Parts: sequence; C-alpha cells; structure tokens
Amino acid sequence: MTDTDRFQGLYAITDSRLCPSDRILQQVESALTGGARIIQYRDKRQERADSAEQLGEMLKLCERANALLIINDDIELALATKAHGVHLGREDATLSEARERLGPTAVIGVSCYNRLELAREAAEKGADYIAFGRFFPSRTKPNAVSADPALLRSARETIRKPLVAIGGISHENGAQLIAAGADMLAVIEAVFGQPDIVAASRRLSALFSSQENNNESF
Repeated sequence: MTDTDRFQGLYAITDSRLCPSDRILQQVESALTGGARIIQYRDKRQERADSAEQLGEMLKLCERANALLIINDDIELALATKAHGVHLGREDATLSEARERLGPTAVIGVSCYNRLELAREAAEKGADYIAFGRFFPSRTKPNAVSADPALLRSARETIRKPLVAIGGISHENGAQLIAAGADMLAVIEAVFGQPDIVAASRRLSALFSSQENNNESF
C-alpha cells in the first residue's frame, strides 16, 4: 500500500453513541465495503464496552480491506491491539511520546484545529498526517473551533503531509474541501449515523473520483 493509497479517501470515525458494542464490527465492515481507507476507533466513555477481542477483529477487517485502524487518543490501547497507529489531540500525549511507544512505522496523526503553525510544527516533528477542523457545524463537537477551507489551501502550499478535514462533513459539502486540498474526509455522522452505511460510504468515497475527473478536465 502506497502513501497515496493510505492517505486518500474516506476516513470513518466510530462513536459510542452510534456504534454500540453489539453492532460496531458489522458497521465497520460496512464502512470498509463502501470504500473507507481509514477506520478510527473513538470511544470517550470512562469504561469501554468494546473488548480487546473485538478490536482484534476490527483490525482483521481493516487489513482484509487494505485499510488502516487508528486508535483515538490512547497510545497504550493502540499498542495492545497492534493497531496501525494513533490520533492525538491537544490534550493527549505528545507526538514524540507516541513515536517512542509505538515505533517508527506507526501512523501518528495530529489534530491542528484551525492553526497552521501547529500543523507546521507537527509536520516537522514527524506526524504522518495533519487534521484540520471543524469546517462545518458538528453534532459530535458543537463547540469546536471553526476552520475555513482557505486553511487547507495554505497548508497545501507549505506542508508536505497528507491533510485530513473533519467537522460536519457530508456528501453535500465534502467536495469543496477536497478541492481546497484535503486528502481525506473524516466523518462520523455521515457514515455511522446513516441507515445504509455501505451506500453512505460509497457516496463520500466517490467524491474523490469526481474531483480527480474535474482536475483532469482543466
């Protein structure tokens, strides 16, 4: 799998509100069938209901689909489950701590919100991808700072790392972020909040093919 393949397309994030323990594996498999290139396991509950065995099965699903499994926030859980990497926010461990624990081949993504200087710093320190957002109103994080698509264009000019856009993204508004420079669209509700997860994932994944076709037409 090349870096282009690994970091281009749909980035689906699980959520305990939408992905109960008895359905999460089926839901993840559906997202992968629809074209998700990365699955991020995200569970903010104090006591996780999903077992290590379930996460092992999730990893197998991702590997069969040639996709990545990333753990939100939790370095030790990423290490224990042999996930492909971890995603870090501002209140989590540092990038250097994650790299030391997980090793040189682990995928480490960093949230940089709406701050280009944070993105440059993360890129210099070896982040594998940079995440910006929220770009649109979000039910998951309604109070998150707002980012503008112009931020993606600025980052694209100066940062040689894959860029992930997050926050209120849907099939209707995602194309403008890809056009601005996003390599991946990270979504929760637009995949796991939909009655047909496979179809929803396919619609979002198709935005990237449509953008390639538009670029070729110029």
